[in-house]
Amino acid sequence: MKENFITLGIETSCDETSVSVVRGGRTILSNTIFSQIKQHAKYGGVVPEIASRQHLEAISHVTQKSLEDASIGFDDIDLVAVTQGPGLVGALLVGVSYAKGLAYALNKPLVGVNHIEGHIFANFLENDFAPPFLCLVVSGGHSHLIYVKDYGDYEIMGRTVDDAAGEAFDKVARALGLGYPGGPLIDKIAKSGDESAISFPVAHFEEGNLSFSFSGIKSAVLNYLNHQKQKALPIIVEDVAASFQKAVVDALVENTLEAMEIKKVKIIALAGGVAANSRLREELTRRAGTDFRVQFPPM
Repeated sequence: MKENFITLGIETSCDETSVSVVRGGRTILSNTIFSQIKQHAKYGGVVPEIASRQHLEAISHVTQKSLEDASIGFDDIDLVAVTQGPGLVGALLVGVSYAKGLAYALNKPLVGVNHIEGHIFANFLENDFAPPFLCLVVSGGHSHLIYVKDYGDYEIMGRTVDDAAGEAFDKVARALGLGYPGGPLIDKIAKSGDESAISFPVAHFEEGNLSFSFSGIKSAVLNYLNHQKQKALPIIVEDVAASFQKAVVDALVENTLEAMEIKKVKIIALAGGVAANSRLREELTRRAGTDFRVQFPPM
């Protein structure tokens, strides 16, 4: 394949229809996104059936817009890539079916991309580094610690045994009446709260077990809110948000640092939607010091 090959990338794994045109594997010519936040906000989370329907209605228009933004046509595409999972089955089906039809019509190669692998490699778009490194992938559906030994060679060192970190953010935000999506809303309001006001427990596993568990802290927040309401005691939303966020971030960072010690690597990459959390970025950077390098994906 030519050096500056053009890839059309299609992503429909959850609640955003996204189509990008990329040249040479790293240069983004366009990135068009149709967000469904408004459609799902009133339900406090993503409704799979609505997500699939919205993808179906938007995908052709989003693709055309992405091509226009990149100033190319269908004939200029050399490769079609599409998220094949993990994700919402119905949502994925829309993207994969569309990509298959497009690749067949254009007589171009079709490449299925792992959703989590896509998160990891987003870091390469603006950062110059190479394996081996450790990647903390945290989103609404995933919480993984992955050792990237080489391109395509991965070891999952830890993952959530129940709720993903982003899912916990969404559920706690809903309980606090903040809305959806919860991650950025909690991040924002926590800045004016006292993170030491309330001690929320986080599950700890035996030494060497790098699993995560966030269902317990979610339940602890809900129990705290119910207790305060039943006793007619004040609820300082900012303090609850800050204390919850601190507990989640501390769990993520501690496991990440332990994994770094085990693998003796000097680079940690952050990936997924929760990678945008300012408290997580600040804490990882602070704990890194001069001992290792922290890479963040483009915002």
